[in-house]
Amino acid sequence: MKLLFINFIRSNSVEIGLSFIVLAGIISLLVGKQHIEKINRSIDETARYQQEHIERHAEYNKDDLGLMLYYIKFSLVNSTPALNALSIGQRDVNPSVKSVTIRTLEAQKYDSDLNNPYNLFIGNIDFSFVLIFLFPLLIISFTYNIISEEKESGIWKIIAVQSKNPLGFVLKSFGVRLLVTIGTLLFLYAITVPILGIAPDTTFLTFFLVSVLYILVWFAICFFVASLQKSSNFNAIILLSIWILLVFVLPAAINNDLQSRYPIPEALETTVKQRRGYHEKWDMDKELTMDKFYAHYPQFKKFTLPEGDFSWLWYYAMQQMGDDETSEQSTALREKLGQRNTAASWIAQFIPTLHLQLSLNDIAKSGLDNQLHFLDETGRFHERLRLYFYPKIFSEAAVASENWDDFKVEVFSDETPINRTRLYTPLLIFIVLFGTLGWFIFKRKVHLL
Repeated sequence: MKLLFINFIRSNSVEIGLSFIVLAGIISLLVGKQHIEKINRSIDETARYQQEHIERHAEYNKDDLGLMLYYIKFSLVNSTPALNALSIGQRDVNPSVKSVTIRTLEAQKYDSDLNNPYNLFIGNIDFSFVLIFLFPLLIISFTYNIISEEKESGIWKIIAVQSKNPLGFVLKSFGVRLLVTIGTLLFLYAITVPILGIAPDTTFLTFFLVSVLYILVWFAICFFVASLQKSSNFNAIILLSIWILLVFVLPAAINNDLQSRYPIPEALETTVKQRRGYHEKWDMDKELTMDKFYAHYPQFKKFTLPEGDFSWLWYYAMQQMGDDETSEQSTALREKLGQRNTAASWIAQFIPTLHLQLSLNDIAKSGLDNQLHFLDETGRFHERLRLYFYPKIFSEAAVASENWDDFKVEVFSDETPINRTRLYTPLLIFIVLFGTLGWFIFKRKVHLL
């Protein structure tokens, strides 16, 4: 075993491969650190802006609470764990901060940050990218010629005939490469603690264990291909084809399939109908608007519509109707996004690369599931603001009667538990499946010699 290790580690190609993967890993950690710093900076600026924003409007609109609340935005933060630096997921597309007024929610719910579309197209080189895309290439380069090289040099027949356990020799060769790969992975995880400030807790351990299982899946696949005892060129072509299939072809095909099965025209329809539902109310009988508003909020029937052309009671009732008239489309949109996420999670159990990506995103709270929970909480947050301020607006409460310093940025923390059985089981099945197939094929090949 020691001789195999020394012989393997002295290879120039191994040194180059390890240096490349370590360099890519360090770069990915720095990219993740910049991502977390950007989010934290945005949160700090939002908190400061909200306080200044409220103070400025409280000073300029001392006599009109309804007008003041027309402008004021209140912010909700999607809590970002440090692990998000390792798997950015959808956090680079979907904002981690939502700032909303008490006006129509649907017009604000899906607002996102301005980003360079080219950068979004390329994506981030985060640690999950290095793990999912680059580590398999390193494993393939280490293992594609374990048996074929010995056969091509004429040594394999001697090993097969004279050795009491040829399989043990092959497993030791794989074991050396596995130890080096896991050691490299462990080194990268070790430096994430000081670089990113990640606490080595159970969640971090789960993240690491899933990564190790993914590495073992690729070693099992390589062992299966090596057990066929074909040429080095054949092994390299087959393994690279499997890599392309698992990393690019199948995820792209599944994404297209999910988009065709669960189209979301409701996204545009919701926006258009919300705007129409609000703007049409300017030309409608006010009593019709108020009747619908009172049906939604019967507790506000005590506030009657005053005389005159304009009142904040009628105006915010119009805003509410904009949301109410799009509730069907909004619910359908939410359901289809949920269906997409559920279908993707189910299909991913049969594709290790996709399963790992979704698993890391779930652990790091950066996937679609987290975003849907955040949008749901944004709706509840918006509703709490409405129910708090509507009575004050309708009763024409004084601006100065409110303690505006109490309105701080609120934080949403996604406490959805991690189903570790569902994380580990698909990967373990792949390991056992390819490992067992490789073992049977290898045994059969040896007996035929």
